[in-house]
Amino acid sequence: MGYPTRVQLIERQESHQWYINFPAALAQAMEFEKGEIIEWVIQDKETLILRRSPRPRAGGAKKKR
Repeated sequence: MGYPTRVQLIERQESHQWYINFPAALAQAMEFEKGEIIEWVIQDKETLILRRSPRPRAGGAKKKR
């Protein structure tokens, strides 16, 4: 099953921003987390791949106080 999504454009005086929103069901199925880093890869003019960045390992670097 696909999730049709509309591409949005916000035009400002000095810039243009394009938005594609993820449906909540899709984000939940992918187990996205707030602030997670992802990468868009263009395969061809009809295929855009979303690649998830590797997640930090548990017990990684600790914050300094």
